[in-house]
Amino acid sequence: MRLFRENRVVNWHEHVWLGPDGGLDRDRLRELVAIAKATHMDALVCSNPVMVPDSPPELARRCNDAVAEAAALHPGFIMGMGFVNPGFHDEAIAEVDRCILELGFAGVKLYNQYFISDPAVRGVIRRCAQLGAPILEHAGKLTHMPQSQPFLSDGAHFAKAASENPDATFIYAHIGGGGDWEWSLKAIAPHGNVFADTSGGGCDEGMIERAVELLGAGRLLFGTDMSFEAGVGKLLAADISWEDKKTILCNPRFEKYLERGPRHAD
Repeated sequence: MRLFRENRVVNWHEHVWLGPDGGLDRDRLRELVAIAKATHMDALVCSNPVMVPDSPPELARRCNDAVAEAAALHPGFIMGMGFVNPGFHDEAIAEVDRCILELGFAGVKLYNQYFISDPAVRGVIRRCAQLGAPILEHAGKLTHMPQSQPFLSDGAHFAKAASENPDATFIYAHIGGGGDWEWSLKAIAPHGNVFADTSGGGCDEGMIERAVELLGAGRLLFGTDMSFEAGVGKLLAADISWEDKKTILCNPRFEKYLERGPRHAD
């Protein structure tokens, strides 16, 4: 664990959740923080996505309020990613503004309500580009039961969105989330505004090495997505340089997004 102890570690893909009372689940938050600190992490970027197709705007707002509460409980350690459902265009744009401009979140999290390249998402993408907010999109290339997530964005969807929105910054989520990760990495490789995070429970041999080969360490972000053992272990075991590992653990191109903070009324 010397790599983690001696270097700044930013985990770009974690979550907090709502509890039975509809507010922030503080018990799960305490567990998350304890595990993260035990593994020498310096910052967690957390979201609270809704996984149902027609998630209403009021639920997204409540989820984002929970993220803001977690960040307030752990200032400087937890940063937010604001979830929106792009299908509710006006409400989604307003919530992006609230999350970035008022709550000081690092970026925006999208789930699989739509492909990232769907026209319904364009408004959110454009607003994020204007605000300088990266978009972390739930992603994968399923080869087993693809109908389980019919609107799961793969590398081809990211490539299309990236070419149509060259001023936007995209993060392909959890290359270790299952499916044909190499296929997607090849698809996004030509598009320099698409990054990828290393999270997910998948630990395929050569995954990190191939990601560095195709994208370069400068386009990779460390993440765990609730799989801390896998997230830490596969980076420690990767046959790449120490400097590349340090870049993945704390990508200097993304540090600027962590400098935001909530806007306080005078």
